[in-house]
Amino acid sequence: MFKILEKEAVAHNVWKYVIAASDVAKKAQPGQFVVLRLHEQGERIPISISDWDRDAGTITLIVQAVGHTTQQLAEMNAGDHILDLLGPLGKPAVIEQVGTVACIAGGVGTAIIYPEARRHQEVGNRVLTLIGARSRDHLFYQEELAAISERVLVATDDGSYGYKGFVTDLLRQLIDDGIHLDQVIAVGPIPMMQAVAELTKRHDIKTIVSLNPIMVDGTGMCGACRVRVGDEVKFCCIDGPEFDAHQVDFSSLLRRSQLYERSGTSCNSTENMGEGCDGQCHK
Repeated sequence: MFKILEKEAVAHNVWKYVIAASDVAKKAQPGQFVVLRLHEQGERIPISISDWDRDAGTITLIVQAVGHTTQQLAEMNAGDHILDLLGPLGKPAVIEQVGTVACIAGGVGTAIIYPEARRHQEVGNRVLTLIGARSRDHLFYQEELAAISERVLVATDDGSYGYKGFVTDLLRQLIDDGIHLDQVIAVGPIPMMQAVAELTKRHDIKTIVSLNPIMVDGTGMCGACRVRVGDEVKFCCIDGPEFDAHQVDFSSLLRRSQLYERSGTSCNSTENMGEGCDGQCHK
């Protein structure tokens, strides 16, 4: 059993949970995730770790209440317990001193990009953060990201905050302004990550994406999270979740995601990743 110590609303239908999980907190690294199950009859869902406190033995999860299990989690409060929590899972992000890094997040991808951006700043990289969201009400972690970034640029679909348009428009403007980018990291809806990859490939900028497809067991046994990267089939749960964006087959990844959505499969990560712009942007 894992106790919820804190619960806070951070954006529209988005909740921040601080959970007692000392073993996970000891080993958590940027880019990793956990798989949790709320009760005996519950489904297993993957959620990225957005922060941790090794001394306190806690981890922080950001959850958007859109599917069956995440709606149930949204009804839980501080003092309640989660039955199972497995992690940290996935390979940690490879973060080295490279120069200038653009960290790009769409929707709740902001929760995933935060620990990575922080680590890039810690190793001495210049961090530029670009956030995309449906509206001002869907934004969060701006202050936290501003504290570790040289610049934070925001795009909203409806223009209620920052630039009206796509986060890729902000990236294109940085490139057009002559800002040299040594690396780009993108997390969010599949069409957004694909658009980022296509743009950076034209400019020969190394780009990493964090993929969040359907997962069942989180250990590579079920094969649900498979993705084609170059000439190989990879499993996001054990081979990723981060991959070379210029090698990812986004077309097949999107088709698989839409297939699961049509079948009614509930998964926190897939539903979350489509929320920033309903998964329809950049097509």
